[in-house]
Amino acid sequence: MLLSQALDPSGSRIVLARTLGADARVVKGVTRIYDLALLAHSQGHGLAQQVDLQGLGEAVDLETLAADGRLLSPIDHADPAHLHITGTGLTHLGSAAARDAMHKKLGDEEVLTDSMKMFKMGLDGGKPAAGKTGVQPEWFYKGTGAALIAPGAPLPSPDFALDGGEEPEIAGVYIIAADGTPLRLGFALGNEFSDHVTERVNYLYLAHSKLRPAAIGPELRIGALPADVRGTSRILRNGAVLWEKPFLSGEDNMSHTIANLEHHHFKYALFRQPGDVHVHLFGTATLSFADGVTTQDGDVFEVAVADFGLPLRNPLATVPAGPSAVQAL
Repeated sequence: MLLSQALDPSGSRIVLARTLGADARVVKGVTRIYDLALLAHSQGHGLAQQVDLQGLGEAVDLETLAADGRLLSPIDHADPAHLHITGTGLTHLGSAAARDAMHKKLGDEEVLTDSMKMFKMGLDGGKPAAGKTGVQPEWFYKGTGAALIAPGAPLPSPDFALDGGEEPEIAGVYIIAADGTPLRLGFALGNEFSDHVTERVNYLYLAHSKLRPAAIGPELRIGALPADVRGTSRILRNGAVLWEKPFLSGEDNMSHTIANLEHHHFKYALFRQPGDVHVHLFGTATLSFADGVTTQDGDVFEVAVADFGLPLRNPLATVPAGPSAVQAL
């Protein structure tokens, strides 16, 4: 089942559900997937079962909603400060190549970069036996719900940025239950937008490079992540394809299990605060930046995987960074 959120013609929020190839229909009695998920948990149901219990109403054309700019991210929080966007890197087979080229040490070619060391750690210990804890991955923070961009909306790049590049990924979506238990709602397409030029200056600038917005959706796929996810990442410029490449995800194409990545995020009590939402991006091995592409305003990023419903599309837009001077009180 696929879930999505949108605005109806009056501007009111609606939740939609469908199976692949079928029409999306309004889920009765709820206006946020957040509320639907907590309701399901409180009654001991899964999300799909709760949708069935709520009942479905009129059919809605998702393509029309997308064209009208009325699609919302498939998860949000009424208070954006209670939504956290985070991610893990060097998690996919082949994902170290571009990073290693960016961080390569001068001198001895036999000396492993820190990126390659981290990648090798994942290869050696990122898929532990059931019940065991594996090696912790690289981890980064992107922001709160203020940095979560709706499908179709511009991805804003601050005017101090040196680059604005896509990272096509799969995102896990979670809500923390009242007792502190992380509840996984499902998975969505993601664009973990980053500044790769800043990162290339020095890998210790990774944290700076990741403080950019991200987009997920348009649809949330309920259930387990397929072991082999195959999609396409492309950039459109003036309606024509500027760059295109397949991307792979799912555990068959990763050096870590999803469970291991989840464990090393939610082991921190900070990330188990009741009512909070988490969007966690699991990494990628495909970047246009690694192929020498320089993006510009108006370029449209597209991430598409057939099993995840509609593709995720967002144009790039440079925006003023705003005031940063501190005023003493």
